[in-house]
Amino acid sequence: MLNSPLVVLDFETTGLSPAMGARITEVAALRVINGKVVDKLVTLVNCGVRIPREITQITGITQAMVNTAPQAREVVPALIDFIGNDALAAHNASFDQKFLLAESQHLGLTPRHSQLVCSLLLSRRVLPQMHSHKLGELAKALNIRFNGNAHRAEADAEVTVALITHLLKTLRQQHGCQQIDTELLVQINKQVAAKVPQFLKTRASNTNH
Repeated sequence: MLNSPLVVLDFETTGLSPAMGARITEVAALRVINGKVVDKLVTLVNCGVRIPREITQITGITQAMVNTAPQAREVVPALIDFIGNDALAAHNASFDQKFLLAESQHLGLTPRHSQLVCSLLLSRRVLPQMHSHKLGELAKALNIRFNGNAHRAEADAEVTVALITHLLKTLRQQHGCQQIDTELLVQINKQVAAKVPQFLKTRASNTNH
């Protein structure tokens, strides 16, 4: 679907904000080329902080699981190298990028990804008729099945890959976008939702001439 690589990222965390001391507990990064996952990095992460009980109830990730997991100082550099210069995508990408930047800064590192694509913003613009744009609700509405538990990093990342594939198909079939690259997805993310149909119509018309 996209011939340039896209790394789909999902973190599980101890809270909502790294500024408030939240840290990552699990990461999944899936490299996707032409709609297929060709490589992945998936691991629990030991950040040396306590996991609140309510987070364990949501994710199923326990303190014992992360106590024996690789340390953040091993995982984060490996993750940055895995992503490299490829474009990065996530559902609610600002959340995952916030944690990627915070965890990198703890170690004096800087991620190198070329672009950031948000499948949440993309779904709001390409599928505005959906009742909810939460990942689980979209998966249910589009008959995308979770392999494993929702709110675990790999399962969420896999569903995000399937969602992006669906969005690319919709862009082709309903909006005549034959040439789709990550730059177009970033541009759609930046549009006001109401203006997206006209933006895509104009682009398709320019591309086809």
